[in-house]
Amino acid sequence: MCASAAHINSVPVLTKERRGERLVARVSGSDKLLFQRAASLEGRSVATFVITHAREMARRIVADQETIELDAIQSRRFVKALLNPTPSAPNRLKKAAAAYRQRMAA
Repeated sequence: MCASAAHINSVPVLTKERRGERLVARVSGSDKLLFQRAASLEGRSVATFVITHAREMARRIVADQETIELDAIQSRRFVKALLNPTPSAPNRLKKAAAAYRQRMAA
């Protein structure tokens, strides 16, 4: 096997946060063997391997959901809308919003 730069991944540093919570999962035998093999290849325990990669994926998913990506046209439209807001909402919409607030307050 050759190790080129394309195959070497940096391993995130573990957090020093106190680990007082417990997470338990049931997995198939084949998944367990896969996790053990992958953890061994990275020189980690299975628990550290699973936690590290689950944390990384969770952060990615959260970031993807919290980030809006716009192309050039969409970006221009967005900025234009911010710089040139439309006139105030029609009276019918204002009345509906007020009615909604009253129902939610009750």
